[in-house]
Amino acid sequence: MPIDLKPKNQRLRQVIVQLSYLPRTLRLIWSAAPGWTLAWISLLIVQGLIPVVLVSLTRLLVDGVVAIRDTAGSLEKAGPVLFLAVLMATVVLLAEFLQGTSEWIRTAQSELIQEHISALIQRKSLAVDLAFYESPDFYDHLYRALSDANSRPQSLLESSGSLLQNSITLVAMALVLAPYGVWLPVALLMSTLPALYIVLRYNWQSHQWWEKTTTDRRRTVYYNLMLTTPEGAAEVRQFDLGGHFQSCFHQLRAALRTQRLHLIKSLSFARLSAGAIGLTVSGATLVWMIWRTIQGAVTLGDLALFYQAFQRGQTLMRSLLANVGQIYSNSLFLADLFEFLGLHPKVVDSPTPELPPATLNQGISFRQVTFRYPGSDRVSLQDFNLSIPAGQVVAIVGANGAGKSTLVKLLCRFYDPEAGQITLDGIDIRNLPLAEYRRMITVLFQLPVAYQATATENIVFGNLAANPSPLETEAAARKSGAHEIIARLPQGYQTSLGKWFTNGAELSAGEWQRIAMARTFVRQAQVLLLDEPTSFMDS
Repeated sequence: MPIDLKPKNQRLRQVIVQLSYLPRTLRLIWSAAPGWTLAWISLLIVQGLIPVVLVSLTRLLVDGVVAIRDTAGSLEKAGPVLFLAVLMATVVLLAEFLQGTSEWIRTAQSELIQEHISALIQRKSLAVDLAFYESPDFYDHLYRALSDANSRPQSLLESSGSLLQNSITLVAMALVLAPYGVWLPVALLMSTLPALYIVLRYNWQSHQWWEKTTTDRRRTVYYNLMLTTPEGAAEVRQFDLGGHFQSCFHQLRAALRTQRLHLIKSLSFARLSAGAIGLTVSGATLVWMIWRTIQGAVTLGDLALFYQAFQRGQTLMRSLLANVGQIYSNSLFLADLFEFLGLHPKVVDSPTPELPPATLNQGISFRQVTFRYPGSDRVSLQDFNLSIPAGQVVAIVGANGAGKSTLVKLLCRFYDPEAGQITLDGIDIRNLPLAEYRRMITVLFQLPVAYQATATENIVFGNLAANPSPLETEAAARKSGAHEIIARLPQGYQTSLGKWFTNGAELSAGEWQRIAMARTFVRQAQVLLLDEPTSFMDS
């Protein structure tokens, strides 16, 4: 289906905005691999000059061969020609060597850049509020950022490198052509301008399509996961949902494929027209140069140099414009990465933090707390009041959706209330340093995580900073009733849990919940929160 485009003036502003991401991306690349980047730029400059050297040597070689022919094979003329041939071979070998070296350097760069960007995305994913994970818009941002995080910066690096190298070569080629007519470099440029317009227009349309179809592409990923992962395997089979999900997947893929092919079809026709224009200009200039050669105005060496220089120049111009298009395209996609990295959490440390109490003396209080989840009109808590004295065990009972898990999330300060206060010994928890406050709390969530790690690691994760000893780990397991479960495993506490990796042992939901409870106990925090802690356990 056709892609709706924005007005041209708006599109131009968007182009400028997107290209503004280029310096930021280059800074990101430099911070990831400064040494490798410097070596890469140095190689690009040398590689950019090699084609000009070869073209110049070709002219000298052809004129030398003609001189030998005109002097009936004079040996005096043969020596310089042989030297030129050897020199050309050496330059070609050097070019091959530099090409291999450049590939090695780019590979090293690529690995470092991927690691650097993955670390940035991971840090941002950890920093954003829990509310972001409940927003479809966040998932769209995250999906686009993750989709291009590894490939786009490296692609931008390569296209920028090619742009630099080709620009150096093209400028040198223009200087070589200028003595034959100052209009030749201009003709070279004009012959490729239609291709530039086509490249930029196509990349814009492609990115518009990419953004517009983000949700549909995410849905195809979801349907594929439902068909191929263990989480939904039992229900999909029991309720015979496989055919439904397959049908949904293929319908979306068919629609996406049709739209994509429409874009490619339009591009192919446009490229054909641009190619015809370039070929016409190239043919006209070559005919003009042949005519001058016939008239004796230039030598055969000049003709050989002109042919190679113009042909290479035209190829370079096309490559140059393709590089510009790739840079623009990558800038469009990298905008998604930088938008994601630009997200800011709202749950942050107070600018004037207070010291948390070393020991709880008074307890926890909810004072006129009102809260609704971001993006929801339904109020979860309205003017809610609750006091929990220090040293007491309090059970909160309510129907599904009454707000029990919401209380836990507010106490952990995953969210801040829109009105009212939550206090700890009289101190508003928003005034406590976030990391220190959360270390005072340990939680068994309603749906605890089943970590694909050893039994020991699953428990130690509850207090990783303290590095609990084997005795402390076992004590926590005994408190939760997980010790007997672990003792039956093949390697005891060193048994890998879950089926993601080799030799892993799967547990029942109730057994996983006991492991999670042991993780809660090993933390030994002042505040212990249990959200339906026995929902999967035997009564």
